Amino acid sequence: MTVNVRYVRDGDAEGFARVRRAALPFMLATAEQCVFDWAHAHPDSHARPLVAVDGDGEVVGTVQLRIAHDSPEPGIGSLNVYVDPAHQGRGAGTLLLRAAEEHLAARGARTLYSWVLDAPEHRAWAERRGYSPSRSAHFLRLDLARAGLPPLQAPPAGVELLTAEDFAADPRPLFELDAVTTADEPGDVSVELDDYAHWRETTWEHPLFDRSLTTVAVVDGVPAAFSAAQTDGLGRYHTGMTGTAPAFRGRGLAKLVKNASLHRAREAGCTEAFTGNDSGNGPMLAINAWFGYEIAATEVRHVRTIG
Repeated sequence: MTVNVRYVRDGDAEGFARVRRAALPFMLATAEQCVFDWAHAHPDSHARPLVAVDGDGEVVGTVQLRIAHDSPEPGIGSLNVYVDPAHQGRGAGTLLLRAAEEHLAARGARTLYSWVLDAPEHRAWAERRGYSPSRSAHFLRLDLARAGLPPLQAPPAGVELLTAEDFAADPRPLFELDAVTTADEPGDVSVELDDYAHWRETTWEHPLFDRSLTTVAVVDGVPAAFSAAQTDGLGRYHTGMTGTAPAFRGRGLAKLVKNASLHRAREAGCTEAFTGNDSGNGPMLAINAWFGYEIAATEVRHVRTIG
């Protein structure tokens, strides 16, 4: 099979999303989402996805790449290669990886991070190409149609449950809550969320972001915890982030907002729920196990130094 690698073009979004769903069925991917993400990528991220196409022009592989412009540490790039399982073993992944590395190196990247599925063949493939394993993370799945969710509980005194839609007139308080919870999220690369205009454009307005299912706990008028919901219109629900501001931790607010969001999602017709946790994030893994989530797959973060 002849495979060519090139930057994405108009008309590639459906194929790009199809490959993502085939390779990673635990994450939401739609053509609309792809078009939006490409159009709204921060210019300093130099994000310009690539595709591998066969002789008939069919997209058989993809790679997402970016410079971590939102990290205080310079020279960090990331790339994630996905190949349609029906087309693996034909060189598409290697061609995508090389092209992505060249793109990032030309824009100043010296450290490259990539997620690799935790299977012997995938890890060996990455290690042969100079990548070393580091931390791991789990994809979790819940059969929302059949799950015995914990019963809804009335919020404690002084706590009100709202949705993101309730902040439509001024979402800045949610941005501030997102920023403070993201600051200590486990990860290899520290992130500073400080661009409200970009957050509003790329997170608040994102086509997958479901404001009616995103649930926020407000304590004495202050947003304290939230569970961000994404839906794809195909009955699939994904928790993008569940976080509690440091001053309000230890009160069970994360369980409270996530449970309310899951119940709303089931009432809205969602049948599958997905989320992801760093394998070292014991508190969130325990919360998700309490809801009935099970590990569907594991990824291992790999790193390579170049230049």
